[in-house]
Amino acid sequence: MVELVRTLADHIEDVNCCSFSDSLLATCSLDKTIRIYSLKDFQEVSFSPLRGHTYAVHCCCFSPNQTVLASCSTDGKTILWNTCNGQILASLEQPSGSPVRVCRFSPNAVYLVSGAADGSVVLWNVPLLKFHRYTLCTDKIIMKTGCILHILTHHKRYVTACALAANLPLLATGSMDKTVTIWKFGQTTARIRSKTEFDIESWTEDDVRTWLSNEGLAEVERHFTTNNIDGRELLCLTKEMLLQDLKIESLGLRNKILRKIEDLKSKMKATSSNVPEEFLCPITCEIMKDPVIASDGYSYERKAIESWISTKRTSPMTNLPLENLLLTPNRTLKMALNRWLDTSSKYISS
Repeated sequence: MVELVRTLADHIEDVNCCSFSDSLLATCSLDKTIRIYSLKDFQEVSFSPLRGHTYAVHCCCFSPNQTVLASCSTDGKTILWNTCNGQILASLEQPSGSPVRVCRFSPNAVYLVSGAADGSVVLWNVPLLKFHRYTLCTDKIIMKTGCILHILTHHKRYVTACALAANLPLLATGSMDKTVTIWKFGQTTARIRSKTEFDIESWTEDDVRTWLSNEGLAEVERHFTTNNIDGRELLCLTKEMLLQDLKIESLGLRNKILRKIEDLKSKMKATSSNVPEEFLCPITCEIMKDPVIASDGYSYERKAIESWISTKRTSPMTNLPLENLLLTPNRTLKMALNRWLDTSSKYISS
């Protein structure tokens, strides 16, 4: 489930980019401004909007430590802003003078890369606020496609930007209709359910924090972070450890955490026989009940592909036009699926 939370209509031109920090949302536009919103109430902060570019702003992003916001523009500049007060820390000019289309920080926040319309890429040293390296990029980036979870329809014109919050179930989308829309994911879609989702022992500390947030346990995240609790340690926690090691004093809260951990262990057992990929619908990413073959040669859940082709005549997998809208029952796949389900249910019940 995805819920529409808020529509922000402060920009007066097309929105080009959205970016989240843990507490802020930044948006930028053809109107030359960057606007900053608090995630607590989605109100603009006192120092917003940020004005410093002389032409359209194409991209904005927060540094990993979230103390700096970078923005880049057609004016050939990348500006660094202080996220506490909106003051300009530095204005970095692309050596070629070409319009800058994208900027990103390195994971350690030491470097910032800015990419321009002429194919040039510049690496900036952020602490020193100076040029570090220049190159001309000609490589193409190829991305793998995933399956559709939801189709969100709200904007009145082309969607030009989207961003996911790292630690909150939020999505921001920007459009040529000059608005930014905030969406909230339901608990079942806050994370994509992959075949390894319940391989808890491989969870990182970040995965554990995400799980706590999704389960309504954000108030204890700092306790887990302080003690560097990863997936393996999560499964070993006891009531005594929660009290003595993690310093969680509330008995009710400790019991709630332990119940959630027991739920995880149950889900681990239920998913220990991984679902073969051929049994998952490419549109819903869920186990198919009534698989059918479309004219693109791929199998889909009947209701999902019928809903898809009711508005489109393209393949969900290739994006190419479908030769026809005929759907043929895939009886061979359904038989194999039923056999696997029977085997899995016997395994789980034992």
